[in-house]
Amino acid sequence: MYGKLGDHEVLRVGFGAMQLEHGDPADAVKVLHRAIELGVNHLDTAQFYGPGTVNSLIKTALHPYAADLQIVTKVGAVTHPTERLAAAQKPAELRAQVEQNLRALDTDHLAVVNLRRADMAPGIVATGDQAVDLDSQLAELIALRDAGKIGGIGLSHVSLAQLRQALPVGIVCVQNLYNVLDRGHEDLLVECAQHGIAWVPFFPLGSAFDGFPSVSGNPVVIAHAERLGITPAQAGLAWLLGHSPVTLLIPGTRDLAHLADNVAVARIELDQEATTAFDRL
Repeated sequence: MYGKLGDHEVLRVGFGAMQLEHGDPADAVKVLHRAIELGVNHLDTAQFYGPGTVNSLIKTALHPYAADLQIVTKVGAVTHPTERLAAAQKPAELRAQVEQNLRALDTDHLAVVNLRRADMAPGIVATGDQAVDLDSQLAELIALRDAGKIGGIGLSHVSLAQLRQALPVGIVCVQNLYNVLDRGHEDLLVECAQHGIAWVPFFPLGSAFDGFPSVSGNPVVIAHAERLGITPAQAGLAWLLGHSPVTLLIPGTRDLAHLADNVAVARIELDQEATTAFDRL
């Protein structure tokens, strides 16, 4: 039910706040309040969500923050006037983004900052002077950690070689694309498990973007979910938790009922029949 995020114990199902940039702000505040009431203490955000809208909502809903609430943010991208996001990979840009998150959230400390690399699709790919070496980025984040502004350093959208390169820094989590239907980063998950690093998959149920199959729409997932009396989404998320003890989830929603369903996954354990069937997908 609980897992480790660095030195902190968190409910294995946290909350990804990105979806809150759309919809009614009052409803978003209610969802954030309810997440905390349900025991969520791992909250994932970024200043480029909105931009700034999501962090503003978090501050409105939850400030002053509970001592056990681990607020995790992401750097490496900024909003762009013609495209949704642009790479912002230079060390000085990473520092500026950390400072923006601190100001927007009205805090002097972020539990974890994830470095979102931009080396490969899907999403933004850095070119030109934005193609920055990993070591110089990590050095900047280490300086911010030494100053007490960051508790832990995480990585997002990285290769196995990059994770191994960063291990001496003391990486606390990795966020990569991964779900029951797309296990291309299984090697990173194994590496994280060996080092006690939290594995936080994004697109845990697939994505609405073209080319990403829907976990909850898969007939095998649907059939076993019906048999077990849970939703297909719960089945897909529960498989992730059962697959590795270092997995932490951050599903997002703007809906209170979906929020309750998501958090309930922390207490759901698939039976062997479903686990075996999903392992074969």
